[in-house]
Amino acid sequence: MGEDEGDIHLLRRVAWRDEEALLCLYRRYAPRVHGLARRILRDGHEAKDVVQETFLRIWNKAERFDPALGRPATWILTIAHRLALKRLRASERFVLWEEDGAWEPLGGEDHLERLWVTKALEALEPEERRLLELAYFQGYAHSELALLLGWPLGTVKSRLRRALAKLEGKLK
Repeated sequence: MGEDEGDIHLLRRVAWRDEEALLCLYRRYAPRVHGLARRILRDGHEAKDVVQETFLRIWNKAERFDPALGRPATWILTIAHRLALKRLRASERFVLWEEDGAWEPLGGEDHLERLWVTKALEALEPEERRLLELAYFQGYAHSELALLLGWPLGTVKSRLRRALAKLEGKLK
């Protein structure tokens, strides 16, 4: 049984309220979830909270996982990503979006880094910037972006990849 098949089986067991299956998923994915949350939040304590919230969400919503729509790892990390972004938006450290759509940092030790990223985002084409904002700041999954924008999934993925590469080039 491959890793994906094993994780699908574990998620089915979690849907049936099998605590041992949840523990197996936790052992496998908690370090990755924590790393993702820590990168987004830049706070270890907040990241630990996201790990707990993520696995609580998995416990409560495992029956919603559909292997036809994606891999278990993607589903789990998407949950974590959205929870981390939600926590980030709710924090008083900075505001992500103003009415004019600009990313507005409000100080802190990451102020200069945020300004640098903001300037790099502003240098992108409007469509590229919008795609990155929807995916990474608003937490839309690739499949959701395809539906929202009316593009094929492959187009979303390739344009997102190109936009990220351009952004990376502007940040160097």
